Amino acid sequence: MELKKEKVVKLATKPIARLEILLPEEVGFLEAGKGESTADITQVEIKSSVDITSATKQFDLSLQFGPYAINYLRNGRKMLISGRMGHVAAFDWVTKELTCEMNVMESVHDVAWLHNETLFAVAQKNWTYIYDNQGIEVHCIKKLNNVRKMEYLPYHFLLATTNDSGTFSWLDVSIGKMVQRTHTHLGRLDVLCQNPSNAVLCCGHSKGTVSMWTPNFVSPVIKMLCHRQPVRSVAIDQTGRYMATSSLDSTLKIWDLRTYNCLQSYKLASGASNLTFSQRGLLAVSLGNIVEVYKDICTETVRQPYIKHFVGNSISGLKFCPYEDVLGVGHARGICSMLVPGAGEPNFDALEANPFQTKSQRTEAEVKSLLEKIQPELITLDSFELGEVNRQAVIEKWEEKTKYMSVKPPKVDLKPRKNAKTVNKFRIKQRLQQERQKKHSMISSEIKQNLVKNTIAPRKPEIKPSVLDRFKIKTTKK
Repeated sequence: MELKKEKVVKLATKPIARLEILLPEEVGFLEAGKGESTADITQVEIKSSVDITSATKQFDLSLQFGPYAINYLRNGRKMLISGRMGHVAAFDWVTKELTCEMNVMESVHDVAWLHNETLFAVAQKNWTYIYDNQGIEVHCIKKLNNVRKMEYLPYHFLLATTNDSGTFSWLDVSIGKMVQRTHTHLGRLDVLCQNPSNAVLCCGHSKGTVSMWTPNFVSPVIKMLCHRQPVRSVAIDQTGRYMATSSLDSTLKIWDLRTYNCLQSYKLASGASNLTFSQRGLLAVSLGNIVEVYKDICTETVRQPYIKHFVGNSISGLKFCPYEDVLGVGHARGICSMLVPGAGEPNFDALEANPFQTKSQRTEAEVKSLLEKIQPELITLDSFELGEVNRQAVIEKWEEKTKYMSVKPPKVDLKPRKNAKTVNKFRIKQRLQQERQKKHSMISSEIKQNLVKNTIAPRKPEIKPSVLDRFKIKTTKK
């Protein structure tokens, strides 16, 4: 079975590799000279070396309601920020055009964009609220109470949340239905991330374990011991193959999710509070007030970071911007947008996520995504299972049909009226028995016909033509 999957993957990658020639943009990284390191290059030097458009993407905002959390839209066009003291704002970070800004006058723990830029969710002190792009409250979801972390699953229209009491919740935002609510009995859940390849949620716990959850099971589908100390952050790359975890003992580990083995283990200067992967596989790590970005950390042993930046304040959030070489950093005194060459995917799919879409294109994309919505029952750890055939169910169904042929039709149990005559009783019973016999014979004949159609006749061995065939005796028809 594994060989068949590998063949299918190889056949699918060939046309994609041919089409890569037509892609207009290429990925570029920083290159250091002899005796130099890319980690010594500062943001000021990068900003002075790039064009004007790219230079405007590096900025700092000094805000007073921190620490701040950051979330980017799927197409990378809009940024959503939230301060712990109630400040919430959404804006176009490229043009610096403000979409909406408000103060909810209570603590805010996390924010998340929904299917497009018209709606976003805010996890406030008691309940979760949904606002539109003008800052108007649309919904108050009291079932999602004391939420600490949120993840939005775009292909399933599910808003996944975790709270203080250790409860997982999946809310379908398209119909407003609570799909699943599971109590984990694992304490406070404040470390959460999603696997982009299969929509499975990963959660870090205080006992050093990482558990993976789906809305179809009450218990975790996978639970693995990653560290000896509490887990501080978890991140999974875009392919769903590698997972990075960090703990209080200042260790950073890279895991292979195909075999669940540890590939790399690093000892950092301090415990990494935030981890995030870019579209091209770069890993950003926050160490107190310092941001370090590592390149090729999943495939080989890395001794020094690719880029290093000193923020100056305690970091509270990290997010790579999709389709841009930009890393958003939220800290205690505001937010920072830093340039990371080679982080984003240079070529975007306009049908998947278009940064330049118009209002009509946004409406069409919303309708299309609703029509192609994936049901939560299809969320599995191994996404290849959805394309496989359930052989056991097919065999059982076939055996039931074949057993029907050997079983005699059941006898009629007739309960006539008290005043009915004996002759009429016998005639009615005989007629019903004949009808049941006729129906049984029709069904058994259909099953026989299907058996004959589905049976494959043994093929005759193919005899290849030979030069000596001319000397064979030819049979003549009389």
